[in-house]
Parts: sequence; structure tokens; C-alpha cells
Amino acid sequence: MGKLLRFLRPYRGQVLLIMGLVLFQTLTELYLPALMASIVDRGVVTGDIGHIWRTGGLMLLVAGVGVGAAIMTSRLSSRTASAYGRDLRGRVFRRVTEFSMREFDELGTATLITRTTNDVTQVQQVLFMTLRMFVSAPLMALGGVFMAISTDPGLSWVIVAVVPVLGVIVAAVAAKAMPLFRALQEKIDTLNRVVRERLTGVRVVRAFNREAYERRRFDAANRDLTDTGVRVHRLMAAGMPMMMVVLNMTTVAVMWFGGIRIDQGHMQVGALMAFIQYVMLIMFSLLMVTMIFVIFPRAAVSAARINEVLEIEPEVKDAPDAKAGPGPEPGVVEFRHVTFQYPGAEQPALRDISFRAEPGKTTAVIGGTGSGKSTLVQLLARFYDATEGQVLVDGVDVRRRSQADLRAGIGFVPQKAALFSGTIAENIRYGKEDASDEEVRRAAEVAQALEFIEAMEHGFDSPVAQGGANLSGGQRQRLTIARALVRRPRVYVFDDSFSALDFKTDAKLRAALKEETRDATVIIVAQRVSTIMDADQIIVLDEGRIVGRGTHDELLRTCDVYREIVISQLGEEAAA
Repeated sequence: MGKLLRFLRPYRGQVLLIMGLVLFQTLTELYLPALMASIVDRGVVTGDIGHIWRTGGLMLLVAGVGVGAAIMTSRLSSRTASAYGRDLRGRVFRRVTEFSMREFDELGTATLITRTTNDVTQVQQVLFMTLRMFVSAPLMALGGVFMAISTDPGLSWVIVAVVPVLGVIVAAVAAKAMPLFRALQEKIDTLNRVVRERLTGVRVVRAFNREAYERRRFDAANRDLTDTGVRVHRLMAAGMPMMMVVLNMTTVAVMWFGGIRIDQGHMQVGALMAFIQYVMLIMFSLLMVTMIFVIFPRAAVSAARINEVLEIEPEVKDAPDAKAGPGPEPGVVEFRHVTFQYPGAEQPALRDISFRAEPGKTTAVIGGTGSGKSTLVQLLARFYDATEGQVLVDGVDVRRRSQADLRAGIGFVPQKAALFSGTIAENIRYGKEDASDEEVRRAAEVAQALEFIEAMEHGFDSPVAQGGANLSGGQRQRLTIARALVRRPRVYVFDDSFSALDFKTDAKLRAALKEETRDATVIIVAQRVSTIMDADQIIVLDEGRIVGRGTHDELLRTCDVYREIVISQLGEEAAA
């Protein structure tokens, strides 16, 4: 929790004002019992009606001022805690956006969502309670002890006997709650992961009739979370009755021994009433501290999880002397003896990869499943860094360039078409925010998306559901291609981006792309031979190695792996 307090620095003024208001409110609450004692002992007992009216009016004024301070404290505490939570969520989100794919793979999406939302909320709530209670509770307890001793030192031993008992109860509850709260947050992660998999994979679930199985998975995760939550709240619920028993027994003890002291003439009735109220204030302040200690373990667990995210140093980050702008060879892409191994993998995904792609030419990458095709283009966009060797874009090592500048010069079309909620035009402009309507239309036309867009009721203003759920696979792919085209980059990367297109649309799209990208470097990763037959250079991968390089006709003569791919797709005649 202490590490996260740095996010409170912009609100130091508000925090100091809250503490001042809390102090003022506490003083009013401590002053009221003394006024009540004065009314009883100097007004009621002696029959001084004037004193009763004067002191009673002062009590009303003091109480009113205290209520006003409490309202302002609550309002300021709420605003400060909310602003703190907003800043903390923003910082966590910004840190997550800096992560490379390796950090995403290690942590997982579900836990990152939980830490950005639920964990931040837990810390925000404990801050809100701390601002209101953690400052006032010690002040009220110390002030209550001082005022109680001033009222009658002879009864002070009751307070001395009770406070250690309450301390033991609070410590025991906090010690048992900490591991349970840690487990609770982890089970929330698990439940989020199950729900996310169920919702994103709904088509697969239904296609294989696995609804019952997914319900059982959800029920198991939900029941596990519920059982842990019940244990936590049972522990918390057990602490409150024990506190109330101690509180009530303390009140009885004060009244019993106070009555004896009144009978002996050592104490007045008003003083006893005031003493009881001071004891109640002391007990109430300890109850507030207990409430904070009950929720603090969960917030501490959440804070530790948030700090874990904030303290992770992304593997892929800009070098201190990172360069911006095109290098000495604009548009040129070169791999020099590149080897890459995923964390925890037994074998490298790519081994000693070397090739050069130049502007005005198309370089295609083909190979079997698991040969490393997609890994290769992810290194180009610097989603990962090469384990060995160099990846150069514009003649500069990608590790010596800023990530923003590098990716600004690349039009990347991922293997899985990813769209965002909004309109079709907004999704295309995701590639270039200030693109004109004509540029958007031109990109859609080249991507062979214009026909289906204009057939929609609202054209380019037609809504796109989350993930493009209201579009077909081919439509989603064409929109992601248009998104890359609209930025007119120096390098185009198509990672198996034509797989959902029929052969006719595929041919028309490639013909349009050839004209649109004639001055750019084009790298195409594909499964279909028909997509890459006309490429200027074809790279054949097998088990992470380059086993063939050349044109279609050259590879048919020199590369057995490529020849087998052609025969499997187009038949013996095509390989003849």
C-alpha cells in the first residue's frame, strides 16, 4: 500500500484539508459529553434553567458544526479517493499498453483485467475509509481516554483492561483474513478467465455441444469463489459480535463501578454519563479501526497485485538513444541471422533466418503449420525481440528505433481480424486518425470492401459490433486490410490475411494491391500457393528454418518442401 501512496501527491492539499476537518469534527464530538455533564450537574441538579438553555443551545451549535464538518469530510474523501482510483487505473492501463507480448503471455488477459478494475476498486475503497476513519479513530480514542481520565481517574482502569482485549481480537481477525483475501482475488481471476473463454469461444462451444461442460466449469469456479467469500465474511462476521460483547460488558462495568463511586460521593451523575459517552467514543473508534483492519488485508493483497504490474519492466522498450524517422534505406526490410525462442520453449521457433525485402517488390512467406511464419512478422513489428541476430527496417535495427516510429511506417494486417466497436469508417480510420472521407473510401475500394459497405443501410456509418461480430470473416478481413492501406506506409505486412476470401475476391484484391503498393515493400504470409505465386521472392520455412528461396518457378525446381505444398493444393499438373 505504501508504494501506491505516491499517486496521492497531486491531492496533498485535499488530504490536509480532510485531516483538518476530521480533527475539528473529533473535537466537537469530544466536547459534547462535557457539555451534557454540565447540564446535568449544574443545571438539572441545582434547577438552574438558564444554564440548561445556554448550555443546550451551545450543544446544538457544536453538534451542527460537527455535522457540517462530517458532510464536508465525506464529500472531499469521496472525491479524493475517486480521483486517486482514476489515476491508478490510468497508470496500470498505460503500463499494460507498454507490455510486450511476452508479458501478456506470462500474466494473462483475465488477471490484467481484474487488476485494472477490481483490485484498484479495493484500494480505492480502503483509501476512502482511511481518509474518513483512520485519522479520526486514533484522535477520538486518544481524546476519549484523556477526557475520561479528566472526568474521573478512578474508573480509568476499565479502559486499560479492555483495550488489549480488543487489540487481540483485531490482530487475530487480520492475521486469518490476509491469506483468504489473497485466495479470493486469485479465484476472481479464475472466474474471469472462464467467463472470457466461454464468451469469446461461444461459436466453438455451440458447434461441439459443450454448453453443459462450460456450465460445469463456470459452476466450479463460481462455487470455489463463493466458498472462499463465505469463509472470509464468516470470519469478519465473527469479529463484530465479539467486539460488541466486549463493548457491552465495558458499559455494564462502567455503570456498575460508577454507581458505587456515586454512592460513595466520589462522582456525580453527570460525570458518570459523560464518562460512559467517552467510553462509547473510545469503543466506537476502535470499532472503526477494526473495520479498516478487516478490509485492509484484501486491499493490501490488491495493492501487491497492482504493484506487480507497475514494477514489471517490459522486455521490449525503446532504447535511450532510439532514433525517429526513416533510416538510410527507406522501406527496406532485412533479417540478419535471426534466431528466436519463446520463453519456456524447448526449441527455437526460428533459426538463423536471413533475407532482404525491398520496396516495389513482394516477398511471400509460406510453410507448414508451426513453421514460424507468424513469428517472423511479429519480430518485424517488434512484438518480440530476436534472441539472436538483427531485424532491420529502413536500414536500422528495430531495437535502435522508437516503437511508435517503427510501427508508424508499417501497415500490419494480423492473422486474426480484430475490429472495434464503432462505425466502419472509424475502424478504417484506426490506421490513420485524420484520414479524409476520400482516403477511407479509396482504402475500402482497394480492399474490395466498398461493395458490401455500400450495401449496408448506413454505408460507412454502419455500426460494427464488438469484435466485428455482425460481419462475416471475409468482411472483417477486408476491413482490416483497408485499415492498413489508409495509412499508406512504407512496409505492408499481411499475416495470412486472405484466408477467409474466396478465390475471385482474393485475385481482385491482389491485383488492386499491386497497383496501390507499387512503391512499398510488401510481405505476405500465406497458406495458399495461389496467393503468393506472383511474388517476386518466396521464402519457404520448415521447422523454423529457411529451406527455399526464389520465385515460384525456381522453387518448383529446387525446393522439395515447396513442391509438396504445391502438389497438395493444386495437384501434380501445377508442379509439372
